[in-house]
Amino acid sequence: MLKGFKDFLMRGNVIDLAVAVVMGTAFTAIVTSVTKGIVEPLLAVVGTNGQLGLGIQLVAGKPATFIAVGPIVSAGINFVMVAAVLYFVLILPMNHLQKRFGKKKKSEPTQTELLAEIRDLLAAQQTKDATDTHTQRRVAEMVHEH
Repeated sequence: MLKGFKDFLMRGNVIDLAVAVVMGTAFTAIVTSVTKGIVEPLLAVVGTNGQLGLGIQLVAGKPATFIAVGPIVSAGINFVMVAAVLYFVLILPMNHLQKRFGKKKKSEPTQTELLAEIRDLLAAQQTKDATDTHTQRRVAEMVHEH
């Protein structure tokens, strides 16, 4: 049982996934710091001085009724920034490397191609059988003549 667990842990994709999660978490912290330090103050400029940032005050004088839109916009910007960096720094170069150095996978034949191949093999087999039958008859005739 422990050997199976060890084999599971030592598989390459488990290690790669763990590294990716750690790197993603670290990068998300950087992006969150950027949005909190730069984007949220810029969004607060849109709101008035009495508000807690960009948002809507439902009941005047009650800060608990403030609907903050700024953090939602910041989270959206976080998501887009993380996705863009992951795509342009990891996915795009990896796809390029796989196209350049990866093994070229032989394409699967279509059903039509498979049926044509079967037809050709059957035709070749019938021709061979006919030739073999003709040869056997000729040998039998020669034996019978002698």
